[in-house]
Amino acid sequence: MDNTKIYEQIKRAQDGDKIALDKIVEQNIGLIWNVAKRFYGRGYEPDDIFQLGSIGLVKAIKKFDVSFGVAFSTYAVPMIIGEIRRFMRDDGMVKVSRSLKDLNAKSKIIREKLSSELGREPYLYEIAGELGVEPEELATAMDAGMPHESLFEEHGDSESSLLETTADDSILEDDVTLKITLQQMLSECKPNERQIIVMRYFEGKTQGEIGKILGISQVQVSRIESKVLRQMRDAM
Repeated sequence: MDNTKIYEQIKRAQDGDKIALDKIVEQNIGLIWNVAKRFYGRGYEPDDIFQLGSIGLVKAIKKFDVSFGVAFSTYAVPMIIGEIRRFMRDDGMVKVSRSLKDLNAKSKIIREKLSSELGREPYLYEIAGELGVEPEELATAMDAGMPHESLFEEHGDSESSLLETTADDSILEDDVTLKITLQQMLSECKPNERQIIVMRYFEGKTQGEIGKILGISQVQVSRIESKVLRQMRDAM
């Protein structure tokens, strides 16, 4: 459906047309499930997470304005995530399943083993291959094992955090929303780009250290880092 038609449906829904509202929700069921599955394994039933996501979508429909200049789905995703996240925050500490904890612990052992064998930091897909899991599943486990505030800390020789580098607070309300968004963005990067960002902002390495690990110059690391961060800003 093109933007003009979805805009017309949204306008009717905002004016109280329940049929139009139901149609928009139905058309975005896939989007809700896609967001909801990122919260699986945290102690909540998938159907409950989906219902929370649906509430977020309805709020997005009611608040959307065509003057935002973005596709409706782009506006709706943070709203859906925010609704799920707010419930989990109000309900208590986000729960991490035992399977994710175990996978995260195993990944650290495999990472050390591969680092020794390869003489460099292994890529995410290489660790996942050794463990026999999908890279996305491994990324979720590693993300669940990260300190909650890690994206707000200063890293390496940079004076700004990854949050400050990529987005204004008004775009995404909390660090969990940002981490999910960044995870999706990083999954779309080339392996060497993703490796540089992970080492730079999640492991605290300097550009010089990364260059030595990857066998490239600090200037090349800087150029790749700048390109990826620029793409992230544009996407956000």
